[in-house]
Amino acid sequence: MDRQAWTGARGKRVILTGGTGGIGLAAARQLVELGAELTIVGRSTKRAEQARAKIPCPVDVLIADLSSQREVRALAREILQRYPRVDVLINNAGAMFASRRVSVDGIELTWATNHLAAFLLTNLLLERLIVSAPARVITTASAAHYRARIPFDDVQAERSYGRVGFERYGETKLANILFTRELAARLAGTGVTANCFHPGFVGTGFNHNNGLVMRLGMFVARLVARSPEKGAETLVWLADSPEVTAASGAYFMDRRERRPSDAARDDEAARRLWGISEQATSVTH
Repeated sequence: MDRQAWTGARGKRVILTGGTGGIGLAAARQLVELGAELTIVGRSTKRAEQARAKIPCPVDVLIADLSSQREVRALAREILQRYPRVDVLINNAGAMFASRRVSVDGIELTWATNHLAAFLLTNLLLERLIVSAPARVITTASAAHYRARIPFDDVQAERSYGRVGFERYGETKLANILFTRELAARLAGTGVTANCFHPGFVGTGFNHNNGLVMRLGMFVARLVARSPEKGAETLVWLADSPEVTAASGAYFMDRRERRPSDAARDDEAARRLWGISEQATSVTH
């Protein structure tokens, strides 16, 4: 295949984290209908099997708690053993926590799950993606990044964990965009692109792990939220469409490139974040 040609998701090996619910499950259903050879990654075997039953075509299922670097590494090894090609990697898994918690690695849990997991998994699969070029890396970001700054003097949020976790969530979504920007720069000329997107405010099970008040708030909010299927549209478009073949390092919403915050376009911050993330995950290139 011509390195510059993109023929859509049909026949492509697509790895999708966070594929057991919400926009991930909606995207999984759409991707298999487009003919993708799909692998979904979930944290729970039970939920993953329930998700597989809702997807109209056969898919592979892999299990990993992405907040654990050991499990991310095991996931990457299994992917590399199973698949000679990885055409699309979708970093969709994410979470928000009302109060500060730490992962099994001693890392603040929102940061570990939303940013470092995507950073580590992508880097571990990078050589396979390059060999598979043209290939794509897609990361689920959020408009929550607009009011955020990366607390470089307190990356573990030991002093700065905000009220009910919203501020911290926004910081991790800003990190997703900066990661995408720096990854795109590093991948220039390889045939692998990196982009991210905001799905909009979607009515899903997200944030239901944070107590009764949050569950009630999300229930009310769902009355005006978009559906998971609508939220997944841009993700699927980024995986399938030849229209974005030349796009890399960009932020999208509703299948249009959008301007992220000034903080999200700070190349120095993106490079600094990359270095910090390398140290936190022991990844070097």
